[in-house]
Amino acid sequence: MTTVSAALRLQRLVADDPALALLRAEHAPIIVALLSRLLGGEVRRRPAEEFVDLVDADLDALRPHFELPQTGKAYAAAWRAAGWLVRRPAAEARAETVELSPAALRAIRVFEQLEQPRATATESRLMTIRDQVQRLAIETDPDGARRREALERERAAIDAQIRAIGEGRFEPLDAARTKERVAEILRLAEDVPSDFQRVRFRFDELNHELMASLLDADESQRTVLEDIFRGVDLIEQTDEGLTFAAFSVLVLDAERSEAFEADIASLLERDLGDAMSMSERRFLRTFLRELKLHSHEIHGVLAEFARGLRRYVQSQDFQRDRALQRSIRAALATALRAAEHVKPFHASGVELPLTSVELSSIGALTAHDPSEFAIDEHVVAHEPGLADYEQLKALARDTEIDFEELTGVVNARLRGAEALTVAQLLADWPATQGVASVVGLMTLAMQHGSVSGDETETLVWPGVDGTTRSAVVRSHRFVERIPT
Repeated sequence: MTTVSAALRLQRLVADDPALALLRAEHAPIIVALLSRLLGGEVRRRPAEEFVDLVDADLDALRPHFELPQTGKAYAAAWRAAGWLVRRPAAEARAETVELSPAALRAIRVFEQLEQPRATATESRLMTIRDQVQRLAIETDPDGARRREALERERAAIDAQIRAIGEGRFEPLDAARTKERVAEILRLAEDVPSDFQRVRFRFDELNHELMASLLDADESQRTVLEDIFRGVDLIEQTDEGLTFAAFSVLVLDAERSEAFEADIASLLERDLGDAMSMSERRFLRTFLRELKLHSHEIHGVLAEFARGLRRYVQSQDFQRDRALQRSIRAALATALRAAEHVKPFHASGVELPLTSVELSSIGALTAHDPSEFAIDEHVVAHEPGLADYEQLKALARDTEIDFEELTGVVNARLRGAEALTVAQLLADWPATQGVASVVGLMTLAMQHGSVSGDETETLVWPGVDGTTRSAVVRSHRFVERIPT
C-alpha cells in the first residue's frame, strides 16, 4: 500500500468515523463525561425520558463553567444523529431506551487510556502471552510424542508444586505482584461488557444486511430464501454469531460458572490490602451475573431477528417490497435513458405536492382509518319521560349495600338472644343482595360488635344467580342492638 492510498483511506476514516468525530467535537470533554457517567458504568441502558432528565440535571451543574445553551433533549437528539447514542424500543413497555454506540465506547476508552495510561509490559500480561503460546504450541503439534513430552513436563511442574505445598515450602503472592495481576484482570474484564454491546450492534447490522440481500436475491441466490423457509437462523451462522454462541456456552456452563464464582468469592474474602477498591470488588462480584444477563439478552435478539426474517419472507410484505424495488429500478433505468434527450430542469407538467412535516420517528405517525368516522346507524332520538320511584329504588339497591335492611334484621334477631354471629344469622335469613349483604353484616359486626382473633366460622349464602357460595372467616358476633 502506497503512502497516498493510505493517507486517502485514513482521511475517509477521519471524515466518516463517529468515534473520531466525538474526539474532535467542540464539547468533547463534556460529552464524554456525561455519556460515560450515565451509560458507561454499571448502568448501560436507560429509558430515554430518564436519560434526558439526568442530562438536564448535569447541564444545570455544568453551565456555571461552560456555555451550554441547549436543553438535554436537544443534545440527546444531536448525539443520536451523530451516531453516539443508539435508541431501541423497550421490550417491557411502550417506550424507548438509549445506550452507547460502539463508536462512543471506543472514544470513551481513548479518553480513559489517555487519562490513566496502563503499563504496556506487565508480568501478568507476559505470563498470559507465554501460557497461551505454550498451550497453542501443544494443541497444534501433530507429533504425538512431542505433545506427550510437553504435557509430562507440565504435569511434573504441577507435581513439584504439590510436593512443595505438602512440605510447607510455599509463600503467597506478595502485595505488589497481587496488585499488578488484579489490575490486569480488571482491565480485561472491563472490556467484556463493551464487547457485548458491539456484538449486539453488529447483529443489528447483519439483520439489515440480510433484509437487503433478500430483496436483491435472484434465481441464482435462492439458497437464502430456501434456508429461511427450512428454519435456518442465518444470523447465528455468521462469524459473529458462531463466535458469540461459543462464548455463551462457556458463560452458561453450570460447572464452569460455579467454579468461577467460587474463585471470585474466595478472592474477595482474602485481605488483599489496597489491591482492589470497593467499586472494583463490586464489579468482580457481579461480573458473571452481568455476563449471563447480556448473553441471555443477545440470545433473545438473535431469536427475534431469525423469527423476523422468517415472518418477513412468509408474509405479503416481502412480495410487495420486491415489486416496489423492481418498479423503482425500472423507473431509474427509464430516467437514465431519458436523460440523454430531456434536460433535468425540463418541466414535466406533473405536480407532486411534498410534505413539510418533519418526521423524527415512524411511531409518531397514525394511519387515517375512514371507517372510524363512518356512521352506520341512524341516530335514535329518545323522548324524556317520568322517573319511576320503584325503578330508582331498585337501581340504588343494585349499586349500594342496604344497611337499613341489615340493621333491622340484626336487631330483630337479637330480641330473643344475648349474642348472634353472622353465620347464625345467615342460617335462617337469605342474603337478599348476595355477597353484598354478607359484606354489610361483617362491617356492622366490626363497628357494633366483636371479631374473634382465633375462632372461625363458615358463612353460607345464595348468590344473586341462585348458586350457593361459602367462605371461612373469623367469627363476627353481635352482642347488642345496633343504634338506628
